[in-house]
Amino acid sequence: MAIVTYILRKGEPLTKEELEEIEALKNMKDEDIDFSDIPKITPEEAKQFKRVNPKCKAAN
Repeated sequence: MAIVTYILRKGEPLTKEELEEIEALKNMKDEDIDFSDIPKITPEEAKQFKRVNPKCKAAN
């Protein structure tokens, strides 16, 4: 499942367009996302990453 993060403007309601975009993103399937423009990460690069969420229980 894809995770979408939206930063809301404090005190301002979302516009109709923003609500429609959020709804479209919620309904999007993972296979509909185009990752072709994202470069591959090498194993050496991946070793440099550090977990920033201590509650995350991802496999090591």
